[in-house]
Amino acid sequence: MGVDLGDLLHRTKIEIKDLSGKWVAIDAFNTLYQFLSIIRQKDGTPLMDSQGRVTSHLSGLLYRTANLIEAGVKVAFIFDGEPPAFKAETLAQRSEIRERAAVAWQEAKDSGMDGFKYAQAASRINSEILEDGRRLLLAMGIPVIQAPSEGEAQAASMCARGDVDLAASQDYDSLLFGAPQVVRNLAITGKRKLPKKNIYVDVEPEVINLEEGLEHLGISRIQLVEIGIMCGTDYNSGLTRVGPKTALKLIKEKGDLEAILAEREEKIESFAEIREFFLHPDVTGDYEIKMKKPRVDEIVSFLVSERDFDEERVSKTAHRLEEVYRRGQSTLDRWF
Repeated sequence: MGVDLGDLLHRTKIEIKDLSGKWVAIDAFNTLYQFLSIIRQKDGTPLMDSQGRVTSHLSGLLYRTANLIEAGVKVAFIFDGEPPAFKAETLAQRSEIRERAAVAWQEAKDSGMDGFKYAQAASRINSEILEDGRRLLLAMGIPVIQAPSEGEAQAASMCARGDVDLAASQDYDSLLFGAPQVVRNLAITGKRKLPKKNIYVDVEPEVINLEEGLEHLGISRIQLVEIGIMCGTDYNSGLTRVGPKTALKLIKEKGDLEAILAEREEKIESFAEIREFFLHPDVTGDYEIKMKKPRVDEIVSFLVSERDFDEERVSKTAHRLEEVYRRGQSTLDRWF
């Protein structure tokens, strides 16, 4: 998902406490997908209620978001609107990949093999998952903002306007959309197993500063967008055998993507339209960023009565949220 520019950009490791008192705009789709992918049973099966409805994302939203709030982080979740037309092919490809992964997962289970990686790749978000996530967040008193198009673009715009301090996403697209500061690994911390290796690495929050990154690379934001397009984005396939370092070398040699394409005699379908979308995406300024009082009874009723969560744990977490809200400005300066 998204363009991978990790080899180019400097990332500063931080602790959650470093974000205390700061507003963070979180790409909801990206975060929900992470929860669905990693919060699973040993055989890869997601958490579900007695009716077979997936609840992994609800578990992540409640417990991990509550931890952030209790640490003083102020969060707003941004939900996607309509994707641009040129994303249709990518969405179709992802759907096909998920279908193949689901088949491989079932075959692994039938043969008694470890199919966890296939289960993760088969994760999908449907309208029920989105609506359940939105419902829980609103009950928790957390701002929920509907983007007209891409959630990452909306989060980046809110950050650029100074309405939030950082945009949060695992992808690097937020930087292409112009977010001054992006935090990764915000809700996903701990140990992560490297693919195909019996090695675990620490997953810690990290911040990327766009201006510092551009200055270090000696390029403009437009050129960073063009590097992303050359590597491949959610909206296009990249150039043949071109990764971030090669793309940076090309952009410094030729100056812009038009010159690079002309010399290589290659084409990137709709590249000018994609570049324009990154530079001037469809966003809205019609939103309110304000924490509201958690509705404890509603949280408990939804998760316990409707989704079979443990009542004691849910109630305890919901009351923790209420206590943070009650403490108000003494704990979260400028929250209200």
